[in-house]
Amino acid sequence: MTRFQSGVVAEANTDAQFITLNMVRSADAVAHLRKVLAEIPATEAQFRQQYPDADFHITVAIGSEYWDQLSPAQRPAELAAFPVFNHGDIKAVHTPVDLLLHIRSERHDLNYQASVMLTSRLGDDATLVEEMHGFRYFEMRDMTGFVDGTENPQGDDRIQVAVVGDEDPNFAGGSYIHLQRYEHDLDAWNKISVKQQEDIFGRTKEDNIEYDGADKAAFAHTKRTSLKDAEGNSIEILRHSMPYGDLTRRGLMFIAYGCSAAPFTKMLESMIMGDEAGHHDHLLDYTQALTGQAFFAPSVAWLEKLA
Repeated sequence: MTRFQSGVVAEANTDAQFITLNMVRSADAVAHLRKVLAEIPATEAQFRQQYPDADFHITVAIGSEYWDQLSPAQRPAELAAFPVFNHGDIKAVHTPVDLLLHIRSERHDLNYQASVMLTSRLGDDATLVEEMHGFRYFEMRDMTGFVDGTENPQGDDRIQVAVVGDEDPNFAGGSYIHLQRYEHDLDAWNKISVKQQEDIFGRTKEDNIEYDGADKAAFAHTKRTSLKDAEGNSIEILRHSMPYGDLTRRGLMFIAYGCSAAPFTKMLESMIMGDEAGHHDHLLDYTQALTGQAFFAPSVAWLEKLA
């Protein structure tokens, strides 16, 4: 198999940087970016060698709207703009950017150092759009108090779910990424009872036990995101989401990796538009997506050939 970027399928870390950037539109800026991107696999390897216990990863991904600037001759088969859905006050917004750096490890200092190094290399050709620091919150819980990522694929299934195969040979080893920053209304969330919260999630809060299917409400988060294809197979994504927060805002950096863009789109549609009766995911009544971006993370070989 074509070598994928290590951060695509690596297990969860305790700390992450989510950095989005826009590039200057010029031939010189594209040439400069190609050089910087080609060096990223070696930079990651240097960090991993110097700090072997940090489980350090850099994933770089190119935005759907910028891709043709960098690679006009070839494009991943399913790379498209972030999907937009609207259902009353609930919206999925499209806020395109050119580049994503998803840097993660067990050490915030290393993530910070890599962030400074890479953005310095880009120099004036790049403009920072947003920098968010994600961190592990208690037992891998979201700010709502519920465990996050319970249904993630395990072992070799992570590769099958997240990495493009021979179906798109020019981009084998790559991964489709969808990124959203959700900001939670925790004041409203904490005013409802724990039982109401559990019914909204479809699982218990303290011990993280999923409700039986028959006991889940149509609006439960686990109901709206547990989907099957026409053959009855589970539709899956690999989540590397992490909470963020300070004294003024708290939420979730939701990031989905997939061998196809379709599973995320179907889940998002199910959450917002709901089932045939219009039952949307009631978790969205307590959080709002402020960003929505689609990217493709190419294979290591693809990046190195940019030099």
